Amino acid sequence: METLYIILVATLKTLIYFGILMLHVAYATYAERKVIGHIQLRLGPMVVGPHGLLQPIADVVKLIFKEDIIPIKVDKAIFRIAPLISLSAALSTFAVIPVNKNWVIADINVGLLYVIGIAGIGTYGIIFSGWSSNSKYAFLGSLRSAAQMISYEVALGLSLVGVILMAESFNLTEIINKQGEYWYGMFLFPQIIGYFVFVVAMLAETNRLPFDLPEAETELVAGYFVEYSGIRFSLFYLAEYLAMFCMSALATICFWGGWTIPPVLIKALPVLEFVPGIVWFLLKVYFHIFLFLWLRGTLPRYRYDQLMAIGWKVLIPLALFNIVITSIFKYYL
Repeated sequence: METLYIILVATLKTLIYFGILMLHVAYATYAERKVIGHIQLRLGPMVVGPHGLLQPIADVVKLIFKEDIIPIKVDKAIFRIAPLISLSAALSTFAVIPVNKNWVIADINVGLLYVIGIAGIGTYGIIFSGWSSNSKYAFLGSLRSAAQMISYEVALGLSLVGVILMAESFNLTEIINKQGEYWYGMFLFPQIIGYFVFVVAMLAETNRLPFDLPEAETELVAGYFVEYSGIRFSLFYLAEYLAMFCMSALATICFWGGWTIPPVLIKALPVLEFVPGIVWFLLKVYFHIFLFLWLRGTLPRYRYDQLMAIGWKVLIPLALFNIVITSIFKYYL
């Protein structure tokens, strides 16, 4: 009976999380078009609903009813399953993301390793889609993605080692609780180098500008998903935006104190203590989502050789330097 209760609670949490995530992803596309529009002195969506607020719903309806075209000479089995791999990997990472105290589907001891490992599986969907499409543009995009993911996953993992050393745990809830023991309430300040490496690596891991080389519309006419249409095409975008939210949540948890408020702020403004933790968590996540959008509307795309050089020659040495400094700090204090 107890096992059945645990399964029902986990299922209910999963359904709630899924509904909230889908709503966030839909309106992340709206926010992106609005933010970039204003950066470029445009209005963005304005037609469907007041200020275009119903545009995401119209886009979903359109994509559902669009014809799903599968080219003749593709590997049909792999072609069909590739977007599902990317989407499943992106969704699975949220199983261990705590959004508030006791608000998590699975509070496992290796939550940080789980997120990094599962996020890496999403790369297979990109590689499979490029290889199975029987298109040179798609194949080049998948090759770029494989090299890019391998390079930046190393930097991403190393950037979090300093956080692990300070928290002495891989459990995401414990990492948040450990940050509350410091007067500044977050690992952002002692781990500023690790945070910088993490932010740059998360842009590359999610294939976002200025590191969107696997897509590169001006070079590869959309890259790895150029042969996809209809609902399968939208699944890749869904996976990309879910990955953005996952990386933003991970940055919030590991560097910004999760749902907690810095003790120094509570002392200065005691009323902040009454603000729900999930509100703080979402505000920090939204800040990182805005960072994704802002950089897309601001920075040009790097060349591929520059992309690889930044990963291997800049980020990895910086991450290793951060580990050494953090180890010395922990040893003497």
